[in-house]
Amino acid sequence: MQRFGMVVKIRPDFLDEYVRLHANVWPKVLEKISDCNIRNYSIYHYGELLFSYFEYTGDDFESDMKKMADDPTTQEWWKVCTPGFIPVEQKGPNQWWTEMKEIFHWD
Repeated sequence: MQRFGMVVKIRPDFLDEYVRLHANVWPKVLEKISDCNIRNYSIYHYGELLFSYFEYTGDDFESDMKKMADDPTTQEWWKVCTPGFIPVEQKGPNQWWTEMKEIFHWD
């Protein structure tokens, strides 16, 4: 299992809409997240930042993320959510969330 922490900025005028959307995430989006071996997924808000945490239980992260990105329902979900994002560090087209380096973990 791999743990991931990611961060993105949220436009202040979009925060209420983002919270509303995530109070009722589309069921097919949640199914695809599970299908792509993501568990224990959370998103937190602080100031202008969104922080996400999830655990990846598969054995080919890139392949699973491609499967998610190729999913039409997920693509529509992202079209609704990403207009509110301001990347912390743009890594390429449509890469909004920036992966953070884990520096401490304790079980």
